[in-house]
Amino acid sequence: MKLKPSEVLATPATIAIAAAVAWAGSQGSARIGQIPVFAVAVALAFLVQIAAFVPAYLMQTERFYDLAGSLTYIVVTVLTALLSRPLDARSLLLAALVIVWAGRLGFFLFRRVLRAGKDSRFEEIKTSFVKYLNAWTIQGLWITLTAGAALAAISSTTRSPLDAWAAVGLAVWLAGFVIEAVADTQKSRFRADPANKGRFIRTGLWSWSRHPNYFGEITLWTGVALIAFPALRGWQLATLVSPLFVFLLITRISGVPILERQADERWGGQDDYEEYKTRTSVLMPLPPRKRGRTRPGRATR
Repeated sequence: MKLKPSEVLATPATIAIAAAVAWAGSQGSARIGQIPVFAVAVALAFLVQIAAFVPAYLMQTERFYDLAGSLTYIVVTVLTALLSRPLDARSLLLAALVIVWAGRLGFFLFRRVLRAGKDSRFEEIKTSFVKYLNAWTIQGLWITLTAGAALAAISSTTRSPLDAWAAVGLAVWLAGFVIEAVADTQKSRFRADPANKGRFIRTGLWSWSRHPNYFGEITLWTGVALIAFPALRGWQLATLVSPLFVFLLITRISGVPILERQADERWGGQDDYEEYKTRTSVLMPLPPRKRGRTRPGRATR
């Protein structure tokens, strides 16, 4: 199988970006000897992915991909907190929010892939060592960038008491968490009903957004960044890229584009699906647009 240059360079590029983030987030970080705690957290995120990739590739399974990712969030967050004591209320709050989110989502995704028996995202890449390795190292970068602001704040030597930033951030996180959890539950129940086999969901939150779970995830990481902000100084502020990274990855690379393409291949051309696409927001939950004339194969984005 011939590899594209981008596929060959993906893992080295991913590690280079993570190294830059590790350097930025380590400014003002607590230390173990001369080693910044934040840098240790980033390194651990990648080591866990590599350790999990080896048996996953040998067994040709993707069942533990999401579980490994979620457990990495928890392990890295707990380790960062333990190595950065004494902790303040902001650090404890951030650690709790990351752990709660990772625990819920990890359990949900692991149970889903066990029921389905496979994850269609990996059908074409898991037989290729390089492509499959890319997926695991990109997950390491995903963890580094999404949790970066929280990890930088937890490990920061700057302590800031809870304030309005924390209150607003917590409210935003709660909104995102609830939206993501409700959307996941609604879709899971829809798929569990034999009467819905071969159909697409367009009820509940899914009548207001084609990807409400992704909107919830972007929102909750925005909340985490708001809470973390007062504890960050200098180059640590670069870790606030977290919600922007999540937004770009979900809407441009790994989330929405893939699922939209799969849905178009499966239901494209069907009147009810084309109408659903035309009337329903892609990401942000909004009231469905009024009925109007639609053109087959076209959708308002």
